[in-house]
Amino acid sequence: MNSGLEDVVAAETVLSDVDGEAGRLIIRGHPLDALAGRWTFEQVVHLLFDGFFDDLPDPDRLAAMLGQARSSAFERTRPLLPLLAELPVYDAMRAALAPMPDGVTLDDALRLIAAPAVLIPALLRQSAEQDPIAPDPSRGHADDVVRMLGRDTGGAALDAYLVTVSDHGLNASTFASRVVASTQAGLTSVVLAGLGALKGPLHGGAPGPVIEMLDGIAAEGDAHAWIDRALNRGERLMGFGHRIYRVRDPRADALKAALHTLDRFGGRLEFAEQVERTALTALRQRKQSRVIETNVEFYTALLLEAVGFPKESFTGVFAMGRVAGWIAHAREQALIGHLIRPKSVYIEEHAQAAQMPGQSCVVRANLQQ
Repeated sequence: MNSGLEDVVAAETVLSDVDGEAGRLIIRGHPLDALAGRWTFEQVVHLLFDGFFDDLPDPDRLAAMLGQARSSAFERTRPLLPLLAELPVYDAMRAALAPMPDGVTLDDALRLIAAPAVLIPALLRQSAEQDPIAPDPSRGHADDVVRMLGRDTGGAALDAYLVTVSDHGLNASTFASRVVASTQAGLTSVVLAGLGALKGPLHGGAPGPVIEMLDGIAAEGDAHAWIDRALNRGERLMGFGHRIYRVRDPRADALKAALHTLDRFGGRLEFAEQVERTALTALRQRKQSRVIETNVEFYTALLLEAVGFPKESFTGVFAMGRVAGWIAHAREQALIGHLIRPKSVYIEEHAQAAQMPGQSCVVRANLQQ
């Protein structure tokens, strides 16, 4: 038995391949560095959906449909904003998605991609006692999100981010989505399952603490001392290390390149790069038996901060991009038509209590439906 299903192959997919040894991410035949900063998010959505919806139009038409879906999502959810804004932004966004029709059409898919992109800026503005800004369906998806946030720059950087996080193999939230899809549930159920898994700090909830780490180092003014104390306490340095990648996370480089397009962010980026170098040196000295490199969280936090998102919204912005991958995996799983139902191992508690020293516990496969 492999606890956590580690190294167990649970699906065959055409969608993405994560090569941890080589530090490479492939999305439908394209390496990440050929997509991020070169393809728009709408084009990558088309790439992910190709073959999974019979009525999929050309990329330009799909982008127009996504723009209209943003407008529809705004009109549908705007009356709920005052009440939703009392919740944490991620919980509010998830709650607003729950009543949506649980269908499996392309319109359903686009509605679910559009909703987080509209809701997160609107909820942030509502919480700040500012009027939400309605979408402009004629704009590109990422550019419109930044505009709805009340900013006038950063659309290209956010676009690169959404592309970068759109899919990443059979991670926890994607696996949860495929399990739900295998029951023949609709896409809203699939996305809600993905959102539940993504919220956890071991998955999508990690970028925020990177900002706290950087702010702490900036306040002290001595990266070496701050990092040494953290490592002496046995703490993890946020933004470093990954369960899959044994070399540098390719998504970190894609986001770092996007950050360099934001001229006004230069001082913060230069400081972060100094912290990164200091942290990597310390980790190599202390963890000589392990390879610990910069992961996607480090530059995710910096990019989203630069665009204008507060750290409490970072996981929700992650979901903006990953919803497209969840839906593509759900459609792929539906075509397979096989219910995902692994076995568990039942450990008899009464046998544990009664066993004599040296005896082994009785176990059997749990085949309950």
